[in-house]
Amino acid sequence: MELIRGQHNLRPRHRGCVATIGNFDGVHLGHRLILDQLADQAAQLRLPRLVITFEPQPQEFFAGPNAPPARLMRLREKLLALEDLGIERVLCLEFDHRLAAMPAEAFIDDLLVERLGVRHLVIGDDFRFGHRRAGNFDLLVEAGQRHGFTVADSHSHSLDGERVSSTRIRQALARGDLELAARLLGRPYDLCGRVAHGDRRGRTIGFPTANIHLHRRVTPVSGVHAVLVGDPALPPWPGIANVGRRPTVAGERERLEVHLLDFQGDLYGRHVKVDFLHYLRPEQRFESLTALQAQIRRDEQAARVYFAERGIPLPPPSAPLPPPGAGSSPHALPKGEERSRIGS
Repeated sequence: MELIRGQHNLRPRHRGCVATIGNFDGVHLGHRLILDQLADQAAQLRLPRLVITFEPQPQEFFAGPNAPPARLMRLREKLLALEDLGIERVLCLEFDHRLAAMPAEAFIDDLLVERLGVRHLVIGDDFRFGHRRAGNFDLLVEAGQRHGFTVADSHSHSLDGERVSSTRIRQALARGDLELAARLLGRPYDLCGRVAHGDRRGRTIGFPTANIHLHRRVTPVSGVHAVLVGDPALPPWPGIANVGRRPTVAGERERLEVHLLDFQGDLYGRHVKVDFLHYLRPEQRFESLTALQAQIRRDEQAARVYFAERGIPLPPPSAPLPPPGAGSSPHALPKGEERSRIGS
């Protein structure tokens, strides 16, 4: 997949495509419906698929740095999810004051028509664009009639009588309903990151943890969960995870800590994916490390019951693992986000 960062990196060879526009945060079932429509038109017209997205997301831009909404995916995770679905190109536009003030007509004429030569456009039924969100489906249809491209409105995908949306997924995660979030996403919610050295406090109380920096200002999950952890050298391994600031030890930065059940290997430096399966409890402060240790034992037992009830086996204690980087991870991008396939 090719990542194009900004309009200034568009070239004549990028003209001629079928396209869609949106945040695609989470790449959930509703997004996949749009991308399926895009694939059908791409096959008919024999043209590449292009996803136009924004960084930061418009909601983050307008909320400002002090009140950003929780994001389901970092940019690199979104790119990998789109690549897994076969998207050939992603155009990532910087959402700034200039883009926010651009009239909808200029967005159509300058970008969609002149720079991209869009032949077919698929948009969600709630899509708005341009200054003061003046652009909508009707404006695009009218422009398409003038410039020779067609427009399709992808109707909302519903589950249990309600629209599938990134907002609904965030709400489900915030209240610990991981099962509903997984149904809306079409997969368990996950966080990815590289295992880094921590303060090793978990080892002192008998529960060593893999510490993963989240590299995001707001995380949509918090508290203690039953999880599965994996990387190319590690089959999905059951564990318990805490997302939070660790108030018992006066932690300040939000982080993800994972204790893998009955695991004896070394995960430092590995880029892992953590699938969140079941919410156990909120993060809380304990009066002592002894009290924390007792609660973690209860959390571990609750997680073991959960895995047993669902037929998820606990692997035997691990054999020595290959060194980090021994396999190519489907969930990891090398440092800098633009690997050769994404950004050339």
